[in-house]
Amino acid sequence: MQQYSPARDVAPAPARKATSAVIDALIALVCALAAGAAAGVQVSDGVVELRVRSATVWGTALGVAVGVSFVNHVLLTLAARASLGKVITGLRVVRAADGRRPGPLRLVGRWLFGFYWMVLFVPLHLATDSDVEQQDAVGLRLARRTVRS
Repeated sequence: MQQYSPARDVAPAPARKATSAVIDALIALVCALAAGAAAGVQVSDGVVELRVRSATVWGTALGVAVGVSFVNHVLLTLAARASLGKVITGLRVVRAADGRRPGPLRLVGRWLFGFYWMVLFVPLHLATDSDVEQQDAVGLRLARRTVRS
């Protein structure tokens, strides 16, 4: 049996990682906006009205965004080793130590770290025009998918 070497996994380019993150964010955002819009529709006397200022609209949108994000980043990654954005861009999530399938607790930690990164570091990097890449978290990292022959 061969010993695992992290060098065997091909590290993805920063553009590929960013593209997968943007796709995942857009999926959650579109689902949230659709659910919020559906929750805010009110029909009275045959007139359809969207009540954008309703707390129901924004509460539904926030709940759906978090829920879709959790399903995509934790449950789908647990089943398929990748979120939808990572599948599209040809990436997978692996344990940094041995390249094997990540467990549910590490995936939840990685998902929560993503919110922390998004809220704290993304605005900081945009404001300072830095080129620092997102760090891998909780012992997981991204690797390119390889085609087995």
